[in-house]
Amino acid sequence: MADADDQVGSAYPFDTSKPSIARTYDYLLRGKDNFAVDRAFGDRFINELPGSRMIAYDNRGALIRAVQEIVTNTPVRQFIDLGSGLPTADNVHQVAQRYAPDAKVVYVDNDPIVLAHGRALLAENDNTTVIQADLREPKAIIEHPDTVRLIDFSLPVGVIFSATLHHVNDDEDPAAIVRFWHDRIASGSHVFISHFRSENDPRSQELETLLQSSLGRGRWRTDDQILALFGEGFTVLDPGLVPASEWRNDDAPEDPNDYQRLIAAVLARKN
Repeated sequence: MADADDQVGSAYPFDTSKPSIARTYDYLLRGKDNFAVDRAFGDRFINELPGSRMIAYDNRGALIRAVQEIVTNTPVRQFIDLGSGLPTADNVHQVAQRYAPDAKVVYVDNDPIVLAHGRALLAENDNTTVIQADLREPKAIIEHPDTVRLIDFSLPVGVIFSATLHHVNDDEDPAAIVRFWHDRIASGSHVFISHFRSENDPRSQELETLLQSSLGRGRWRTDDQILALFGEGFTVLDPGLVPASEWRNDDAPEDPNDYQRLIAAVLARKN
């Protein structure tokens, strides 16, 4: 696949003047679907905050384990991945369909490059689609024709918020987004959240300042604030909210480093 810089002249309106969350995350995971502006921004994390790159890797690992857990131990066979980002190894549909070939997945992202690469990747997969939409506008997502085509909301759904709600600022009411989906998914549905985790420490404050000054978003929240995003009507499943490197991980490090403590994961079931 060509680098993103080679595709600026394509039909998709990529904005190469400022970094993208999805493309910077792709760069931190050593992907190729990013522009020079994204690499420059990602290099600030790598060079100014050595070790922070582990946040991206730990988050991806927790997502893979969460999808495997849901599809192998629950009746859920359909997923909505909100703010999915760019394709990398072991995407939600790849993990889910490895264990349940009939699993259906709707990817949602507001970055046009995600739409371009996602549609190319999924051209021959009838059970998976990608739509361009903003997770802050859930009504547009649930009413999208591709969502209607693939997702049966009378049956349990897996809703994925993998490293996305921390990019929703407080005044945009991230809890209301989770509540929207709670009110529309069937009992037995599962919701996975991974989120920047603050222990009121200098590192999380440095990272938040860097993101807010560059992107205007990126919010580190405490354990209580993250769990409060679920509101009522959910049961948080074991092991609760823990560092992503530890979540359902038999090979978890005995003592996560300071950066590994700054991304947490949690899975809950709708009652």
